[in-house]
This record gives sequence, C-alpha cells and structure tokens, in this order.
Amino acid sequence: MNAPAAISDTLSDGLIEAMRDAVRLPTGTRIVAAMSGGVDSTVTAALLHRAGYDVVGVTLQLYDHGAAIQKKGACCAGQDIHDARTAAESMSIPHYVLDYESRFRKQVIEDFADSYLRGETPIPCIRCNQTVKFRDLLDVARDLGAEAMATGHYVQRDVGLHGPELHRAFDAVRDQSYFLFATTPEQLDYLRFPLGGLPKPAVRAAATALGLKVADKPDSQDICFVPEGRYTTVIDRLRPHGAEPGDIVHLDGRVLGHHEGVTRYTIGQRRGLNVAVGDPLFVVKIDAGSRRVMVGPREALLTRALSLKETNWIGDGPDMAAACKAQRPVLARVRSTREPVPGRLGFVGGEPGVVFGVPEEGVAPGQACVLYAPEAPSRVLGGGFIVGTLGNL
Repeated sequence: MNAPAAISDTLSDGLIEAMRDAVRLPTGTRIVAAMSGGVDSTVTAALLHRAGYDVVGVTLQLYDHGAAIQKKGACCAGQDIHDARTAAESMSIPHYVLDYESRFRKQVIEDFADSYLRGETPIPCIRCNQTVKFRDLLDVARDLGAEAMATGHYVQRDVGLHGPELHRAFDAVRDQSYFLFATTPEQLDYLRFPLGGLPKPAVRAAATALGLKVADKPDSQDICFVPEGRYTTVIDRLRPHGAEPGDIVHLDGRVLGHHEGVTRYTIGQRRGLNVAVGDPLFVVKIDAGSRRVMVGPREALLTRALSLKETNWIGDGPDMAAACKAQRPVLARVRSTREPVPGRLGFVGGEPGVVFGVPEEGVAPGQACVLYAPEAPSRVLGGGFIVGTLGNL
C-alpha cells in the first residue's frame, strides 16, 4: 500500500467517520501514532491515515530485543519493532524507533522489583503508561509538530462540560481504563483513543480489510519484560537480597513454616504456602521489613477501607483532596479483573482513601484503586496506588 486509495474498498466508510469523530481534529492535522507492532496500534495508524490525517508513527524499544525477539505475545521489542516498521512502510508514513531502554529499566523494571521488595504487588503496565508512554513520548510527539497522539488502547475520550473525560471502552472485555487512571488532564487533552468505541472483532476485521500483515497476530500477554511469566526471575537478578528467607506466621502468632523470600508471595495467595493446619489459609499481609509472610482465614482478606498514594484526579472539581473532603460517592475498582463496587472517598489514616459500602476481599498494596462515577459508571474519575488497608476483623 503506497497511498490511502490503495487500501481495500471493503473497509466501511462508517469506520473512517468513527475515527474522525474520536479524533475531533480537522483532516490533514498531524497526529503521532504510537505503534507497538501489535494489531491495535497498527490499525489505529492505518485508519487515521485512511481518514486523511498526517500520521507519523513512533515505536519505542523498551528492553533488549536480542533477548526478547523470540518471545511471543510481547511488545516494543524484536519482531514487534520490525512489524511496526513494515506497517509504516506499507502506508508510506514516516516512522521513528526510539531507544528508551535505559529509562524503561529505571522507571518501570526497577520500580517493579523494588515494589515487590516492599511487600507490594505492582502493576508495571500502569507505570509504563504513566512514564515512558504518556509523559516522555508525548514530549516527542509535540517536538514532531503533532496536534495529538493516538494509541491503540481500548478506552474512550469524550468532551464534557468541563473538558476531556476518560471513559471505559465499548468492549467491556477489552477495556483498559484501569491501566490508564494516572492519565492527567493535560495528557488527556492531547491524547486520542480511536479504537475505544469498537469491539475487538471489528478491529481484526479492519486489519484484514486494510491488508495489514499483523491482522492475525496474537495479542500481548502477561508482562512484556518477564520471561515466560516468571516474575521472580527478574527480581532475583535485579534484587537478589529479595530471596532472603523468613517465617510464615499465622495471625494468631504461630510460626507455621518458612519461606525463601517475600517476593514469592502476594496478598490473597493460597497455593504454594507449604503449610497445613486443616483450614485453608491465605496470605493476608506481607511484612517486608521483618521478612514475615502473614497468613490467616479467608475472612481476614476483607477490607473495609484503604488509603492511596500518588493519586490522580480527572473528575470535576479541583482535586482529589476536595473530593475526599466532600466524601464523594464513587465506584472503586481494586483489581483490573473486578468490577467497580460502591464506596465513598475520604481520609483514611490522614491520607486520601476509599471507604467501601461492603468490604472488599484481597486488596493488595501496590495495586491501583481506580475510581468511576456512580452517576456515569463508564467515566473514570482518577485513582491512586493502594498503600494501606483497614481490615474487617
């Protein structure tokens, strides 16, 4: 494909109009498309090109592609960079590959390891969006003279009475709003998410109609820099002292066994404890300082309130503190795989936090608590990283 006219005519004109509606910028406007090499970001770039925008593709090399080139379901390395470059060439759009390995290592991979050492359960995808993608890459897009940057994320951007709003995707199965809660109002003003109103099968069909070689490429899976899903391999290499042994202790004070490092455990874990007292036991707390893994019955996992750090607010009103002072009702989502549940904002232990209407189970420090509006459940109000919890016992 050397020009938009060469793209298959089977592509619906309605899909092109949907792109223009999502972008809300005049055709001919320069837009940087973040191209990871996967089907979603490639379709985003191709549809914007077909819709008449001046598209510039940018791909980030985030980790050693020599080691990752054979890893399936990854992104931003090896074969994926090649796929992004090939797609850009087929569209005859400019394409740049930026070496962000050092900053990705510092801002995402090392933060991931340090979080586990603190007894937390981190979410590196949020850190990646928060730092190298939605902060550093946006600066590059502006330097390239773009009026906006588009990504293949499954979220929706709408413009309300007070400015741009972030909403859940049309396709609930693909929704990525949990991972984008840290998007600031300034970033949201610049970003575009053209796929947010589409179901995944329609995106695959568009890739086929556009003649893209990545139409049948598998989606990214797991954490991109973790080989074969074994996150302890990364932690042991970067922070070997994380494997120091310690005790597995029941909430009643009994030492039930020993472990080979707190980084092997997460809140809510049941399997792999290698202790037996008759009743099922779960990890309910990790005391990294004393290297103790605390276990107890399932009801000990219930949380009635939590406190947050590194909060971000994109709802109406001045900031998170004001919303907490007003005890604003929210829908709170403590895991990407869970639906939001009712609660209210407030101050928990002197910090911004959420008090649940009904106790939540297995709330883990390091995870995100993402807030949605009860009056408009698709709308993201912001959120923060969980730092502390108040149990129900």
